[in-house]
Amino acid sequence: MGPVSGTTTRRVLLAFGALVALFAAASAYALGRLADIHEGTRALREVGGRAREARELATAVRDQYAHLAHTIILGNDSHRHFHTEARARVEALTRSLAEHARDADERAAVADIQASGDALDTLYRDTLLPAVLAKDAGAVEAAHGRALEWVSRIQARVDALTADSDASMAAFESHVGAVERDSFRWALLLLGGATLFAAGVGVYIGNSVARPVARLSEGAARLAHGDLDVRIPEDDPGELGHLAAQLNRMTGALREHQARLVQHEKLAGIGRLAAGVAHEINNPLGVILGYVRLLQRRAEGALAEDLRVVEEEAVRCQDIVEGLLDLARPGRGPLEPVALRDACEEVVLRLREATKLGAVTVEVHGEGTAWAQAPRLRQVLLNLIKNAAEASGEGGRVEVRITGDADGAARVAVSDSGPGVTPEARAQLFEPFFTTKPSGTGLGLAVSQAIAEAHGGRIDVDTGALGGARFTLSLPARQEAA
Repeated sequence: MGPVSGTTTRRVLLAFGALVALFAAASAYALGRLADIHEGTRALREVGGRAREARELATAVRDQYAHLAHTIILGNDSHRHFHTEARARVEALTRSLAEHARDADERAAVADIQASGDALDTLYRDTLLPAVLAKDAGAVEAAHGRALEWVSRIQARVDALTADSDASMAAFESHVGAVERDSFRWALLLLGGATLFAAGVGVYIGNSVARPVARLSEGAARLAHGDLDVRIPEDDPGELGHLAAQLNRMTGALREHQARLVQHEKLAGIGRLAAGVAHEINNPLGVILGYVRLLQRRAEGALAEDLRVVEEEAVRCQDIVEGLLDLARPGRGPLEPVALRDACEEVVLRLREATKLGAVTVEVHGEGTAWAQAPRLRQVLLNLIKNAAEASGEGGRVEVRITGDADGAARVAVSDSGPGVTPEARAQLFEPFFTTKPSGTGLGLAVSQAIAEAHGGRIDVDTGALGGARFTLSLPARQEAA
């Protein structure tokens, strides 16, 4: 079966492979987009964390300044402890921002916040608090002014960090939203396309596998019920079509084999009948012929003519009996090489001498050798050439063409210029007692076919180059006929 045998399987595998690849691509894309969304969500959490810390830092700075202001208002150091706690909170948040800074600008801003916080704390401890305790209003006012400058500087830096974080959060939110929308569209497209492709694969499998298998199953069921005329469509180019062709050939072979079996049964039945009665019939026929020939010596006139008719009919009866015996014993015996051209020319010469050919032109062409029983083979050739001459009529032509193969097989084609054989008659040509001639036993072709099959060959009929029928005797090589 070669490459034909795997066509449908290969196409189905390719279809399933493409379907799996499409689903894999859709899944891979969806996973990739999910990873992008996860990464964006993580980055968004980080940015949100920095924004939250920046706002907490702004609150802590305001608390630090509030405790500084309360120190001025109350005129004592009762808020020193609270100022220290607020300062510690500012330092912790500043370190956290410094650790999570994204770039150099953000790190520089955090460093400036930290330096400004240190300066504010130094101002509070070394200048403002001693001035408040000393009741030095001028020094307190001057220190308060510088403290406002540091607080304003810190607040501006914190506001800038908060704004930058908010902008980053907005950008990440927009990116994540776009990725989600894009992922949803593409996932929907790929999965929808994969679903449609899967439906197409299902339809394809139904057309290229399920339907041919159903036809094969239906044909096999009809064949199992004895319908040898069933023919399964062979339109599938794959191994299912090849299998259908094989089943059709098998059905044809079974039909032909059954026809041969029927023919053989007919011949066997006739043979058994002939073998049982031939001896009993031949003896009376011999006696009849003997007396007829004896009487012919003395008879004259009309009586002599009547005796001649009786003799001809008795001889015809003998021919029928001999034909029946030939059907019963097509026989097999030792084979010998037979030169087909010599055998054909010998048969033509005999027929010519017996005035069986009349004005018919017989030509013999080609060479070949067949392994056969010579007498039986000559009997077949004589029957075919004699029938062709009778079909051609006066002035007709008969062509005998011999061909031989390199393996030893040979063919003898006998063509005539007669009217040919109708399709209806072809189906019955080799039936015993079937004849298209006004006179004849209808056993010649049946006997010839039986002899050909006994040699492992057969006789086929079609239309020849001369316009009439062509009977082709095919004989196998020696090893096949042995």
